[in-house]
Amino acid sequence: MNAFTFAQEWEWFHEKTSVNWLSKCRGQGRTTMENNTKGQNQSLITLGSQTLRKRFPLKYGLIFLFLAFFVLWLMFYSVNFTDHITCKLSELKKKVPITEDSSPATITLKHPTEPPMLSSVCSFNSVLPEDTLELAFLKDYITWPETPFPFSLKDTSHPPHSTYTILPCNGGGRWHVGDQLEVLIKMNDFNGHPKKYGGDVLFARLHNPTVRAGVVGKVFDHHNGSYTAVFSLLWEGSAEVEVIMIHSSEAVTVIERVNLEQPGRIFFRSIFRSGTVTEAAICNVCLKAPPEQLCNYTDIQTGEPWFCYKPKKLKCEHRITHSFGGFTLKPMSMDSTLFQIGVNMKASIRSSGPSKITILPKSEVVNETVPIYTSGLGEAVRTRPAGYYYQGVWRALDGTTVRQFNNGTAMSQCLKGKVVHLYGDSTIRQWFEYLVSKIPDLKLFDLKNPPKTGPFMALDYTNNILVTFRCHGPPIRAPVLPVSQLHFVANELDSVVGGSNTVVVIGVWAHFSTFPVEVYVRRMLSIRRAVVRLLTRAPDTLVVIRTANPKRLTVQESVTTDDFYFLQRDKILRAIFKEVNVRLLDAWEMSQAHYLPHDLHPPPPIIKNMMDVVLSHICPSGEL
Repeated sequence: MNAFTFAQEWEWFHEKTSVNWLSKCRGQGRTTMENNTKGQNQSLITLGSQTLRKRFPLKYGLIFLFLAFFVLWLMFYSVNFTDHITCKLSELKKKVPITEDSSPATITLKHPTEPPMLSSVCSFNSVLPEDTLELAFLKDYITWPETPFPFSLKDTSHPPHSTYTILPCNGGGRWHVGDQLEVLIKMNDFNGHPKKYGGDVLFARLHNPTVRAGVVGKVFDHHNGSYTAVFSLLWEGSAEVEVIMIHSSEAVTVIERVNLEQPGRIFFRSIFRSGTVTEAAICNVCLKAPPEQLCNYTDIQTGEPWFCYKPKKLKCEHRITHSFGGFTLKPMSMDSTLFQIGVNMKASIRSSGPSKITILPKSEVVNETVPIYTSGLGEAVRTRPAGYYYQGVWRALDGTTVRQFNNGTAMSQCLKGKVVHLYGDSTIRQWFEYLVSKIPDLKLFDLKNPPKTGPFMALDYTNNILVTFRCHGPPIRAPVLPVSQLHFVANELDSVVGGSNTVVVIGVWAHFSTFPVEVYVRRMLSIRRAVVRLLTRAPDTLVVIRTANPKRLTVQESVTTDDFYFLQRDKILRAIFKEVNVRLLDAWEMSQAHYLPHDLHPPPPIIKNMMDVVLSHICPSGEL
């Protein structure tokens, strides 16, 4: 009913009631009229109400009621909306407006339970519905022993007070090539008291600097403060045990808590531009805001989430760049005391007795079985390593004959007629740079792309070799990258034809350490599905997966890109691709077993050995 119709109805009602009232007055005297004024008024009201019921049905009353409530709600909301805008405007501190994310103000040191709930349309802790069961399995697979609370620094693991002991050879004899060496590690606290629980992150290595030999030991946690490191004896001569505590169990608790309570502690920035107007906004895997305040860039094919705060003036479609923004790590109690290099982080543990053994040639009784160690929990575990170094050369133990490609000619002969696609982070870019530097005719084609992220292409016209590199999609920590070049690996794999002359190399791990494991699981399952699709349509395609590797650490890096995070994601990657027909390059053991210090980007001698393994997969013995 519009205003005009309402006026007509009211005029009719007023006229009708006035006529009826006047007609009654003319038939009676003034005295009677005065005595019955109250009754006439009641009749008028009754007539009016009946007429209103006839002319104004119940639905119009409901409409008026709804409008009244709407006006009250609008008045209330407008006050809160104004406050919200005022708060947001106060955050604009720079010339280019940036919308910031909000995070908890402090960290409470308690054992991780469940991730905090986020008031948003997205989550750091979700996967596709069909992956829920596998996620549960993977999280259980990497579960770390719990640390009792509360604790103080003097209660935590202290390498200078801890020891390891080489256990006697079985039967009291001497060690031979092919035997296993067991080393008992006992952890004590700062007071020298034995620890009663496990959870320390320990690395063990057996090495001989003279012959540049090294092998990684497998460490078993007995959950009572003691550990056993088991080594395969693989060369003759001297061998020295090295045990390093990367983190105490208490430090691990802090590291895990940070990932739960500050999943967005690393953030990204995008530039939006249209004409002369430029804005910047914070981006991430997930942002705490209602959907109307976000630009949703979730990938349609893979379902991989990515969000930016909406710019104030421009549209979501005006986003042109992606870049690393920085860290927003909140302070934690005890953070500096739990992460002291050489004291309780990457600190050596001394031997309680001899630290070296002598290994004799293999005994006449040849044992060709895979070494088995029975842990304190009664579990029989395979302990054979992926390989070992001798004379600085990696010797694989998975059946791969590692050939030496010592010059560009041998490498170009191996890659002749091949297409090699490299996908991943900067540790994979190292391989692209290695090939270009070693093969004389493999020339980099200048695509005018950013020097750190690419994409890159190199061509050898003479030998018909094509090598490409493309970085993986967000959360890649890039200086500045056009969003047009932000491609997910799974989508790239779907465009690969494949075949016997195609090699695909994937290395995705380093940029996921700051996020909850669900983010990494979601990405790797997406890539695995794409790999399976590729191998289904082109079974002869060679796919090589590079694992993670340890690195140098600082206090800041311990809660951002830490070896513990890398170790967990390395285990996840191996489990996800275990049943897929791919070749696994064990960068973890190749880095840990080497005599050079750990580095996120392994030094040239290790890169050379890695590339020899990859080229040996491409060109097995006798196929040149």
